[in-house]
Amino acid sequence: MGDISFPHLGITISNLPKGFEIFGFHIAFYGIIIALGMIAGLAIATRVAKRTNQNPELYTDFAMIAIIVSLIGARVYYVVFSWDSYKDNIIDIFNVRQGGLAIYGGVIGAIITAIIFSKVKKYNLKLLLDTGVVGLILGQIIGRFGNFFNREAFGEYTDNILAMRLRYDQVNTDTVTDLMRQHMETVDGVSYFQVHPTFLYESLWNLGVLILLLVFTKRKKFHGQIFLLYLIGYALGRVWIEGLRTDQLQIGSTGIAVSQVLSGVLIVAGIVMWVIFSRKKLPVETE
Repeated sequence: MGDISFPHLGITISNLPKGFEIFGFHIAFYGIIIALGMIAGLAIATRVAKRTNQNPELYTDFAMIAIIVSLIGARVYYVVFSWDSYKDNIIDIFNVRQGGLAIYGGVIGAIITAIIFSKVKKYNLKLLLDTGVVGLILGQIIGRFGNFFNREAFGEYTDNILAMRLRYDQVNTDTVTDLMRQHMETVDGVSYFQVHPTFLYESLWNLGVLILLLVFTKRKKFHGQIFLLYLIGYALGRVWIEGLRTDQLQIGSTGIAVSQVLSGVLIVAGIVMWVIFSRKKLPVETE
């Protein structure tokens, strides 16, 4: 059956490693995918900046800072809501090669960086956010495939057309549910189970959001509109996709997924700000 397969699509991937060794040092594909996402995000953001008569170098400077802060934010967010996994072994907080980055933490880090950067550079914050989120969403589209290589961030059992089949011995068994075990198959002594490929759902959803952002970039009515479209569009997808996952970061012992709550807040806040800014009829000049 291979390491990973999509049985209803006739796709099977055998012997798919999570990384490789160079001079005795393990390089995780997860990290490579994240890096590729960052590079691609910067490339499209600078291209959009050029098309909208902005200085592309400004976004290169911004990205150099935002990437570092976002990675820290993504890790801090994940650790805070997974504290039980780290409280007895603090050093593991710094080991990110096996995953453990929360996208919303990265988004928060990028926004904080944008606020400070715009003040220092005396640049229009809303315009900076409008352009930057185009790169951010592309980075998210690519970055989710890091979860694919890590066999993580998947959903509950399903047998739909996009169902993904995984080897039980290659995943974190804490995220395997009773329903998955009930439908588990064993072939040649190897156990397999099927799940919702939520990494794929989110990547496809975000691709749709990216297309909307690019279409609206030249047609926006006010600065900040593209950023709000990103917030609303991404959060709408995340609020339902997060509900499928079995490795949700939850608020204490409430059983409530923190990302679903945050997504709901962002949807409401984004819509309210859209209405307010639309009524003000803000100008869209470059500076």
